[in-house]
Amino acid sequence: MWEFALNITSKHQKISEKLKTLLTQYFELSNCILTTSEENNFLKILIAVDDKMEEYAKKVITSAVIEIICDDFKEIYLNKYLLFNMHDTIEMCAFKKALVNFDRETDRFIIRKNLELKKDLFLESFFRFKLKSLQNKWSELVSLANENREYLFSNSSFIELLKFLVDNLDICEDEISVIKEDGGYRIFTSNAMYSNSVFNEENIVSSIIDLSPQKINLYFNEKSSAINLLEQIFDERITKNKLSFKNVEKFKLNM
Repeated sequence: MWEFALNITSKHQKISEKLKTLLTQYFELSNCILTTSEENNFLKILIAVDDKMEEYAKKVITSAVIEIICDDFKEIYLNKYLLFNMHDTIEMCAFKKALVNFDRETDRFIIRKNLELKKDLFLESFFRFKLKSLQNKWSELVSLANENREYLFSNSSFIELLKFLVDNLDICEDEISVIKEDGGYRIFTSNAMYSNSVFNEENIVSSIIDLSPQKINLYFNEKSSAINLLEQIFDERITKNKLSFKNVEKFKLNM
């Protein structure tokens, strides 16, 4: 039996839960034992698989660790060091999400190159001591933004920067569709992973940036600050469609 323990400090309860969910999804079709415990201010996820599945398990754990660091650790880093103090929450959320996703492939490469899976891994220690080059990379990005923040506070300059960041993200979805419903928005992708969630004005733009689609179908005509921003930064990728209320359920079933 091959065993491995992932450790993260108790203050990161949400990250631990996300990590467990990721691992559970990856291991759901295998005979894997996955348990959690808490001791000495650390949350521990223990994974045990048959010896013949060791290489597969390592690939799964590597993928999960990379996703957590690229998403959650980078967002924490930006929140700590980015000096922007914008009043528009929608724009700020969109900007941070674009920075989180910017040059992600290089981030993944750096993490993968430095990650060794032996008996256990303490995520914060790994990030702090083994990923200094990654932190330096993020620091350069944050410093550039901070040094130019007065110029970037100009609305036109900020939109240009945000559009540049979005245009340079890797495409993750070929096509998504967005409808307005229940006081918010629903996003439909090829695998319908987002269809059960309702996104509000504050997070709809950042959520779509996270998906980085090639084409966006909008099935409503109502304007808002969020939709105006979405149209500005995604520009020609957006197609507006007509959809009557009575056809919404039919539309959902066909996605």
